[in-house]
Amino acid sequence: MNASRRRTRAEYERGLPDYHDPTAGYGGAAPAYSALTLRIVLASAAVVLCVAGAVFFVAQDAVWGAVVLGVVAVVSLVDLGWVVHRKRRGEPG
Repeated sequence: MNASRRRTRAEYERGLPDYHDPTAGYGGAAPAYSALTLRIVLASAAVVLCVAGAVFFVAQDAVWGAVVLGVVAVVSLVDLGWVVHRKRRGEPG
């Protein structure tokens, strides 16, 4: 695909092949597609658990634990937002 060409909505609705699989195309295997719904569930669970853990660490006066879990929660929240964006754009999964 030409890097300067924008993808169409139909291409997103069909799904985008996974270009990260070094064995893609060998043995007749179909390209993999992303499981966006699973990623939404996992990122949501990570946000909830990290926030709960951070609150627990604050209650125990362990600021280092709250900071670490807070950073992980923010990263998970950004990931969640990106995956929801991809899902709303029309990609299957």
